[in-house]
Amino acid sequence: MLRLCLLFCLPLPWLSRSSSTRWEAAIHQWNREVQEMNSTKTERFTAYLILTVITLLAVLPLLMTFFTSMKGDEEFAAGATRLLPAAWHPSNYIRALQMAEWGLFLKNSVVVTGAAVLGSLIFNTMAGFAFARIRFKGRSLLFLLLLVGLMIPAQVTVIPQFLVLKSIPLFGGNDMFGHGGNGWLDSYYALIVPELSGAFGVFMARQFYLQMPKALDEAAYIDGSGYTRLFFFIYLPLSGPLIATLGIFKFVGVWNDFFHPLIYTNSPAMRTVQLGLQVFRGENQVQYNLLMAATLLVSIPILVMFLLFQKQFIRSAISSSVKG
Repeated sequence: MLRLCLLFCLPLPWLSRSSSTRWEAAIHQWNREVQEMNSTKTERFTAYLILTVITLLAVLPLLMTFFTSMKGDEEFAAGATRLLPAAWHPSNYIRALQMAEWGLFLKNSVVVTGAAVLGSLIFNTMAGFAFARIRFKGRSLLFLLLLVGLMIPAQVTVIPQFLVLKSIPLFGGNDMFGHGGNGWLDSYYALIVPELSGAFGVFMARQFYLQMPKALDEAAYIDGSGYTRLFFFIYLPLSGPLIATLGIFKFVGVWNDFFHPLIYTNSPAMRTVQLGLQVFRGENQVQYNLLMAATLLVSIPILVMFLLFQKQFIRSAISSSVKG
């Protein structure tokens, strides 16, 4: 065996100089490939380790919510701080459903979220298409103002929006000058109309349409198509990943919105599911087990939405970030 190793690994005298050089090059190449394989394994292990830690950090709050929802009232009364419940109480979910008018709250959330998602998709895709494919005077300035809008916190615009919604003429008891009533406050309009447009959605749509080849526009112009036909018959059918991404973002944002319904509505008939969670907060205590159970129940639509469109969401998020 030793002779065989020496025969194939060492440049023996009876080998020519060219043969010896080829053997040395082959051995050097093999050593380099082994080093690259070891380096790749180390990098892959490190990446998997980091992803595992991030996943655990993301899943841990969900597990805590689930464990809390299964605890009994006596554990909170005794001030217990155990991670796992001493006794499992699946009946907490039934109790949570029985403590509020969830049918009414669910209907309000479905109406508001559905209208907001559909309307925002129409306006955002059309505006993004205009910024990306149509050259018009003042386009750069308008897009700059759009980017400035991304930097303004939503809480800053609450009071101006409230005053505008309250002053809508001929609605909610207002006269033609917007005085005397509540306008759109405490109605579906107050929850839907402000969500129909957004700087982030327009920006995402513009980035998506910028990566489309110009040959599509040229072919449409040769066929005599205008911008309207170009958008609805060529660009919109190709916008599946974009629509899925914007739809998920808007769905999650509107469905989970607690702040705006709290400000713009005041009657129990207009409560959404997020406002419905307030029934578990008393004057002196909070029923955390029932609150966590209801929170998990109202989060189911978001989970289903993401599982259905996760491929399109990831594809659009990657493609929209490539072209600037």
